[in-house]
Amino acid sequence: MEIRSDSEVGATKLEIQSEDVVEIVSTITQDPEPRNQNPELTTPQLKVSALSLSSIRAKKEMQEAQKGVVKEVVHFPTEEFTETEMLTFWFKYAQRLNDKGLMIMGSLLRISDPKLEGFKIVYELPNEGSKIDFEREKNELLGYLRGHLHNHEINIEVIVNENVKSKVAFTAQDKYNRLNEINPHLEELRKTFDLDL
Repeated sequence: MEIRSDSEVGATKLEIQSEDVVEIVSTITQDPEPRNQNPELTTPQLKVSALSLSSIRAKKEMQEAQKGVVKEVVHFPTEEFTETEMLTFWFKYAQRLNDKGLMIMGSLLRISDPKLEGFKIVYELPNEGSKIDFEREKNELLGYLRGHLHNHEINIEVIVNENVKSKVAFTAQDKYNRLNEINPHLEELRKTFDLDL
């Protein structure tokens, strides 16, 4: 609460936000504990009722003042993106977690490939425990994907499927096959430059 006084008018103005009115009035009506034991030295406390006309009038004035306030509507971007772009940023985020030392969450993001259905990402995990761990990190992942894909309508749905097989690559051939699943143009690149694994 802020109290300002106008020296020209000689009156005191109170500026109060609407949520604070009931709290302020209720604290004024409560009697504080007496500080002095001598009743002759105590000064009478000013009490204001929560249902007084002045508090009701102040509340109405604040409501009218809030009607004039125009809230700015923010439109977030909703650009189109492909599943390949989503997978690229998904795995970049997983690598970022590994670099920070959060290996468990990084491996949870690599258990299976997420599927894109419109702006909803469907991700399957093998058990309920991994789903709980994933849910803790889900909001940060959503923020990362929304920011990098320039689409704030993205959502992630987690499904527990005990038949999910882990797609962790151990050999060079496994890693190549995994990358080729993500981006099929990799095979053309390997053939064009006659690269070995």
